[in-house]
Amino acid sequence: MANNVKPRVRVQKTATKGEVVEIKTLISHNMESGRRKGKDGKLVPRSIINKFTVTFNGKPVFSSDWAPSISANPYMSFFAKVNESGEFAFKWMDDDGSVYDSTAKITVA
Repeated sequence: MANNVKPRVRVQKTATKGEVVEIKTLISHNMESGRRKGKDGKLVPRSIINKFTVTFNGKPVFSSDWAPSISANPYMSFFAKVNESGEFAFKWMDDDGSVYDSTAKITVA
């Protein structure tokens, strides 16, 4: 398990029905490729987030597969159309089986 992993999300609090909103995410993670050598000269074990998914009120809205070439502390931004109030659920899945979660609510008027 990676140390000090902290997911962050930014979703506006309110929107109008049918509005397209920008969603921004950042997760603190070293994203070790498994190819870098440590101070002792040995390879640092691979540890990357390999999948990122987002649902809104339980329905999938975004998904991406990540590979070792993704930088440390990956940032992701995307757009979603909202027609109702609800909650976005974010999941980052790590090579070792760890899952990091976050949620954000939005109110549609």
